[in-house]
Amino acid sequence: MEETKESLTFKGVAERLTLGITRILENMPGVVDVRFVEKEPAEKRSLLSWEQKNTCILPEDLRDFYLTTDGFTLTWSVKLDNECVPLGCMMINNVSTLCPLLQPVSLFSLPNAPSLADLDWEEDGAESGRGRAPAAPHFDSRSRIFELHSCGVNGKVCLVYKNCTTGVVAQQSEIWFLDRSLCWHLLTATFTSYYRLMITHLGLPEWQYAFTPYGPSPQAKQWASLYQPLTFSSELNFADPAGDSHLNKLDPTKAFKGKAKVPVLKKKQSTPCSLGSTAKSQSSAVRNHSGGKR
Repeated sequence: MEETKESLTFKGVAERLTLGITRILENMPGVVDVRFVEKEPAEKRSLLSWEQKNTCILPEDLRDFYLTTDGFTLTWSVKLDNECVPLGCMMINNVSTLCPLLQPVSLFSLPNAPSLADLDWEEDGAESGRGRAPAAPHFDSRSRIFELHSCGVNGKVCLVYKNCTTGVVAQQSEIWFLDRSLCWHLLTATFTSYYRLMITHLGLPEWQYAFTPYGPSPQAKQWASLYQPLTFSSELNFADPAGDSHLNKLDPTKAFKGKAKVPVLKKKQSTPCSLGSTAKSQSSAVRNHSGGKR
C-alpha cells in the first residue's frame, strides 16, 4: 500500500512538472516512445556547495526546481517507415553538471592559444549600434556562464550572470542561447519562463532559433508545422508581420523567365532588275494620271 501511495504521489509530481505534456504527446499521431526520466530531488547542501564554488546565487525558481527534481529529461520519437526516429528532447542539467561554459585555463595550454574571450572585441564595437537591445554576455570574467542544456550541435542554453566583479557574489541571472556561430540571443529573464517555453515547443529540434533573427532550418520548420502548428504560425507572424524579411524572396516567374530575342530585320538589297521594274511602274502611273486629266 505504501509503495502504491508513493508511486501515485510521484506520478502527480511528474504531471505537475511536465504540465501534462506527456499525455498530449502520447495522443499525437506518429509519436512513440515518450520517456520521462524520474529523478530524486537535489539536496540543499549540494545547492549551497554549488553557490560557494561558483560565487553565484541560484535564482529562486531554479532553486525550487532542483529541490523538486535534480534535473529534467523528457524525450520522444516519431515513427517513419517502421523505424523510430528520435525527435523531441527537453532537458535541464542537474546540479552536478551545471558547469561553467568556460573552463579555467590549463597549465599545459599554450600561452598565446586563442580562446572565446578573443571574440569580445567584436561585441564591444557592436553594442553601441544595438540601440535598446540587451547587452550580450561576455566570454571573459565580466560574465559567469553555466550550461543548462547542450542542444546537441545546435547550440547551448545557458544561465548567465552579467556585470560580474571578481570576488563579488553574482545574484542577477538570465537565460541566453548561444548559437552555432557563437552569437548570443536572449531567451527569457527567468528560469520559469524558459521552462514554459521548452514545454510549449515540445523540445523540437532548433526551437531556440525561433528567437533569433534567422530562425530555424527548413527541416526544423517542417517538424514544427506538423507537431506545433499554432505556435509555429504565431511565431512567424510575431517575427515579421509582413513576412520573413530574413529570407531572400525569389519570384520563379521572373528569375527563370528567358529573355525574348528581338528579331533583327534585314534590309533587302535592291537589284538592277527591280530598279528597272519600279521605274517602269512609276512612268506608267504618271501616264495614266495625265490621260485622266485630258
